[in-house]
Amino acid sequence: MTRFLPLLASFAVLASPLAAQDDPPAPPPRDYATQRVVIETTMGDITVELETERAPITAGNFLRYVDEDRFDGTKFYRAMHLDWGEPPNGLLQGGTQMHPDRVRDPIAHEPTTETGLSHTDGALSMARYEPGSATGDFSIMIKDQTGLDANPVSSDPNLQLGFAVFGYVVDGMEVVHAIHAAPIDPDKGEGWMKGQLLAEPVEIVEMRRVESAAAPAE
Repeated sequence: MTRFLPLLASFAVLASPLAAQDDPPAPPPRDYATQRVVIETTMGDITVELETERAPITAGNFLRYVDEDRFDGTKFYRAMHLDWGEPPNGLLQGGTQMHPDRVRDPIAHEPTTETGLSHTDGALSMARYEPGSATGDFSIMIKDQTGLDANPVSSDPNLQLGFAVFGYVVDGMEVVHAIHAAPIDPDKGEGWMKGQLLAEPVEIVEMRRVESAAAPAE
């Protein structure tokens, strides 16, 4: 960023009030196509908005799982808590857990450098092993976790592609926080997952499409 500071300072000197008045107005932000889904759990409802235009492969895959009832009866099973930052902080993970009767074929990876999305607070992101291995497990970010975005300058090929964001929580973040705060079983899980699994996973009763809220009349 320091390489750009002299350029920014020079631009500020050259941009007189008259020049600023002559500049054309900035175009309004574009509205992208989305689809809302309600995640009904035994601890309350979470409403998410899927980025069907900006992340069509990943959002489309999630919607197929929704439409085919593949998420109904699955669980939120993992609550990762970070050792830094102000709690709550980390992510909540749920989905099919690779159940053979529920998973579809893996999907192509959509990096955030292509979609323009980011792992900000409330973002939905696909769980995966290698890029291109995501199926029916997903995470919800708690606080900004932008280190999971694609990082093309990383020396690690896995971090270069990052994880795929495909939507955001628009209502019910308090439910996400409540599930994330549920007790952890310190003995469940193996390897890096040990100490991150809920003692009593929370059931996803149903997921269903819903209409977006109507804009207020002017």
